Amino acid sequence: MKNKEYAIVDIETTGGRANRHRVTEVGIVIFDGEKVLERWESLINPEMRIPAGITELTGITMEMVADAPKFHEVARQIVELTQDRIFVAHNSRFDYDFLREEYRRLGYTFSRKQLCTVRLTRKTYPGLKSYSLGNLVRHFGIELKNHHRALADATATTELLKLCLVNADSDKEVKALVNRGITESKLPQNMKLSQIENLPEECGVYYFHNNAGQVIYVGKSKNIRSRVAQHFNDRTAKGKTIAREVADITCELTGSELVALLLESEEIKRLQPSINRAQRHTKFAYAIISEINDKGYRVFDIARNTAQLRKEADVISEFPSLSRAKGRLNFVRKHLDLCGIYTKLSTGSSACFYFHLKQCHGACVEQESPEDYNLRAAEARLLLRNVFDFDFLLFDRGRTHDEEAAILVREGKYQGYTFISKDEANDVESVVRSVKCSQTHPDTARIIQRYVSEKGGRMVDIKTGRRMSLV
Repeated sequence: MKNKEYAIVDIETTGGRANRHRVTEVGIVIFDGEKVLERWESLINPEMRIPAGITELTGITMEMVADAPKFHEVARQIVELTQDRIFVAHNSRFDYDFLREEYRRLGYTFSRKQLCTVRLTRKTYPGLKSYSLGNLVRHFGIELKNHHRALADATATTELLKLCLVNADSDKEVKALVNRGITESKLPQNMKLSQIENLPEECGVYYFHNNAGQVIYVGKSKNIRSRVAQHFNDRTAKGKTIAREVADITCELTGSELVALLLESEEIKRLQPSINRAQRHTKFAYAIISEINDKGYRVFDIARNTAQLRKEADVISEFPSLSRAKGRLNFVRKHLDLCGIYTKLSTGSSACFYFHLKQCHGACVEQESPEDYNLRAAEARLLLRNVFDFDFLLFDRGRTHDEEAAILVREGKYQGYTFISKDEANDVESVVRSVKCSQTHPDTARIIQRYVSEKGGRMVDIKTGRRMSLV
């Protein structure tokens, strides 16, 4: 590092999501801790529309960026300006993630040590009402003209950094933040800080190995380096065990967070790591089943999960224990005001226990019609199921900008995943053939359902090639 020099960076963008929006302006100030060495700024043609609200905030219009360089034309300059320097920004994760995504589109991995002035000022000047850049410059009397323009904000951030560096403990605070709070003393005996620093800041699955090379813990993260650092800052019993036993770390990049979740679940079951506690079950002895009773109401029940049951009954989901099955069914019952008798969570021949608590609309005493009740019961079936009713491909982010991940669900269950170029994504048959099938378990369906309900994704029916939805 160049005698601890800082590259103070600010960017303006077309929106708030790095994977969907683009950079419109970059400002960089090179600072050696005492004086400014260089300033650089450039408008960027984002190759997409700038929303009116963003123009109102920043003042950057489509006309201003029409003849500006595209990101790839200034990418080399930004690399050179930030190389071997600490990357500083106010709320650094935002600026850093956007630049990483721009470089990802170019097939380049952008990785720098980071320092966030929001976190640094919180440590140096605790107790302030707000740590936004606008409020901090007013509090400290820092001049800031053209707020929300890149170089102006980078310059103000530089002045803020100066105020923090005069603190007697600034070297210690900066080092702690740059190294994510990890010191050599917190690491296992045979590990070095450089092993953490060399981990990728990408999405994937990571493996902790002991001295014998055995995998003792499997985890997943959208940022492997950051998550591993958190483990070594963890002072719980689990954290201490990791710090005591880990000798090496390996990882597998997935790009897709969903693939990382599925791979983590599969690897925990396959390897049975000693420190992992969740997701170790490989046997699912109980099932939630459903049928329409003689009164026309949809009924749910829990039964022993056998091959005969799966052949004869409408098996919605499978669980490793009776308590897990009851817990899930009760959660859905409460969420949708289902009847206790028709979920077999209450007994009796008249009004169920939950009717008296006003958590049941009275299906058990025929105060609610089967038609009305079954609308909510159908929704419950969707929430409960971990067996799908159709075959589909779910496409997600790949490991590079030109790649996509494809997750295959067929014959009611998750089958595996593959990585394909974006050009191949429309050839459904070819994508299906390229999937390397994995050993699957019922809980993978819940992983897929939860992810899609929260994050969405492009789903394609295998038979028709048409886009579809899980609901």
